[in-house]
Order: sequence, then structure tokens, then C-alpha cells
Amino acid sequence: MRRVVITGMAGLSPLGNDWQTIRDGLRQGLSGVRFMEDWQGVAGLQCHLGAPVQFEPKAHLKRRALRSMGRVAALAVYATELALEQAGLKNNEILRNGRTGVAYGSATGSPDALLEFVSTLTKRDATELKATSYLRSMNHTAAVNIGVHFGLTGRVLTTSSACTASSQAIGFAFEQIRGGAQDVMLAGGADELTVVHSAVFDVLLATSARNEAPDATPRPFDAARDGLVLGEGAGTLVLESLEHAQSRGAEVLAEIVGFATNADGHHITQPNPATQTVCLQLALDSAGLQPNDIAYVSAHGTATSTGDLSESQATYDVLGPVPISSLKGHMGHTLGACGALEAQASVMMMREGWFAPTLNLQTVDPECAPLDFIRGAARDIDARYVMSNNFAFGGINTSLIFKKPD
Repeated sequence: MRRVVITGMAGLSPLGNDWQTIRDGLRQGLSGVRFMEDWQGVAGLQCHLGAPVQFEPKAHLKRRALRSMGRVAALAVYATELALEQAGLKNNEILRNGRTGVAYGSATGSPDALLEFVSTLTKRDATELKATSYLRSMNHTAAVNIGVHFGLTGRVLTTSSACTASSQAIGFAFEQIRGGAQDVMLAGGADELTVVHSAVFDVLLATSARNEAPDATPRPFDAARDGLVLGEGAGTLVLESLEHAQSRGAEVLAEIVGFATNADGHHITQPNPATQTVCLQLALDSAGLQPNDIAYVSAHGTATSTGDLSESQATYDVLGPVPISSLKGHMGHTLGACGALEAQASVMMMREGWFAPTLNLQTVDPECAPLDFIRGAARDIDARYVMSNNFAFGGINTSLIFKKPD
């Protein structure tokens, strides 16, 4: 089995589109959550909050390239371009040699593109359809647009698993390289913010209704939490075999040493701490580590009562009272992007020796397991291994373990 390392990372997030800006937002306790003025006219919608990214596709990508892209694909392609630049692989022939692939996920394609199909169904009129309608709306739009834009001729893996889309993509990319099928993989996920996505969670009574106080919500693990807030973003990691990275003199940002994913097989929306526990243990086994080797956990931490309670119990059962925090207080829930954005932040904080608190966590829900919740201010921790966990509808669980370079 080959060792797999990270040589490039980039994230477009509600806190900013480069690590320095994201870092400053985390250190200063800033929130990317905003009141969405244009959602006010949607009848029956309780949550008018979202966490948008400041990103204009036309400022970064050529018009011709954008023809097949909705916002989600444009976010993904630009984040990948930035990650390739950091890795020193932009425009490199390595991308086109068949040994470089892409693993990328999103919850959906661009919902706005689906509107172009509505008249066909409701009015029996296909004149509003465009040649690119499906290309922008299909669930694998991010992965294939990355492949076409950068000329990739290796494997294409698409993960449309909602909140675990990008963490599964990173894990599957890790397995492709570790097993020798590919030398380089571009891995991550993206999702755009629309009222459609927020409404999905709204009808499930899972969203926050603190419309008058955007900075005070969401509140992961807090006794006064009232639900999640959706955001948008994109995150891309460039993964390589250690030998491949060394052969071209690339800087190693971190090593991926463990990955696991499994399913609850229990309920479509209600998590199961028993199978989440199995997933975390499998990740430890994959890395050959003991529980006390993990110095920090990046929690999924959505600020929903069932999610927070189940995750905290599973984490405690495997790792004990480990230091833990969720970035969703700062960024909202970025769906298919969250695993990649949280992986990037976990790796960079590990490299810098500090970890962000959970924003808005003031009073830990007494029903949560007794973990070492980081709150109030960042904490200095000299970590060699960190774990990043995500959980999705359908009972899909993921766990990734990163190691600081020697």
C-alpha cells in the first residue's frame, strides 16, 4: 500500500476564499451567516438565513467554459484551479497522462437549471430548455466540469451523498492512490446556496429561525440551539502518492493515514450512534492508531439536536474526552463542500498548532457526551494526528485522519 499525501488545498467559503482570510475569521470569531433579503417573499419559509460565498464566476472563468457550468460547478472548478496552483501542477502534463483523476461531490447540481425543465412538465412546452440545462443540473456536474476544464484523462469518481459528498470523495481518492490505480487525484466537493436547499431542511424543522440575529446562529452542541443554517462553498485537495510528490520536489502539507465510511442501515434522516461509532473505529484501524493518538476532532456539528447528540456519543465512545469543535458556527452547513473545507482547516490548524472554537457554543447541552468542547477562544494544541468526521442523510458516515508531516 502506498502512502498518500496532500500537496495542494484551496477553499471558497463564507469566511473567505483563501486560507489567510479564513484563518483570520476563525481566530476573530467572525460569522459568515447573513440575512437573505430575497428569501422573505417565499411563503411558508421559516429560515431566512444563509452563509453565501463572495464569488463571481465571470471574474475568474472564461465565458466559453461557463456554458456548461452552474454556480456549483464554477465554484468547484475555481477552487481546483487554486489548489493546483499551490501544488505546482496547474497546466502540468501530469494532469493528462491518465494517472491523474478526480473524485468530487455535491448534494445536487444547480437547482436553478432545473427550472428550465419545469415548463416541459407543467405546460408541455420544451422551448425554455437549453442545450446546457442538463449539464448544469446533473449531480456529477462538478466532477465532470473539473475533468474537462483541466483535461484529466484518469478516473472520475462522483459522490452525491449530501453532507458526506466531499469527505467520501477525499476518502475514495485516497484509496485510488493507496491501491496504485492513480498517482494523483483532485478531491473535494461543492454546493451552492439556494432557497431550495434551505426549504428542504425547513420542512423537516431542522433550520434555525433566529432571523433577527444571524451572528448568533447556528449553535452546534449548545443547549439553546434551534437548528442549522445552510451555506455554500467549494473545497479541493490535491492528493498524490508520497513517491510521486517526492519525485517532483513537491511540498507535503499533510498525510492522509486513515479513512472509513459505512451506513447506518437504520433510518433515512435519524442518525445511529452505534454505526457512527463503528465508522470512527474503522478509521482508527485503517490508520493503525490508538484513540489517544488523536489530538483533535473536527466535528460535523450541524446544530440539530439528534445530530449533535448522536455524534457526541459516538465520538466519546471511541476517543473519550477528546478536544473537539465544529466550524459550522462560523460557516453554516455548506453541504457537499463541508467535508473538504473542514479537512483543509483541520490540516492547516494542525500545521500551525492551534484549533478554532465552536462559534456560538456558550452552554453545552447536558445531553451531549462529555467531550472536551473548544469554545470561547482558539486553543493551542501540538497535534500529530487529527480526525475529521461527517454524517449525511441516508445514514452515511465518514471519518478521515490526517497526520502532520514528519
